[in-house]
Amino acid sequence: VLIPSYHQPHSIVDRSPNVSSGQKVELVGDVTHVDEDRVTVNLGGPVTVKLNTVRLVTSYVAPKRKTPLVDKAT
Repeated sequence: VLIPSYHQPHSIVDRSPNVSSGQKVELVGDVTHVDEDRVTVNLGGPVTVKLNTVRLVTSYVAPKRKTPLVDKAT
């Protein structure tokens, strides 16, 4: 995959049978650093891209426990 604002090739595995040149692919990773107009995303290795090429997706947050895992002292 060649990310236009990254200017370096990035390898991914896509096993879908209908892959074509110019097809858009969504890469998901954690944001590790934000500059004025650049964002560094961890995609197995750090990839720095322009801010307008990424979109924020809220991450999954596990539900809070109602009771603690530790037993109360008796």
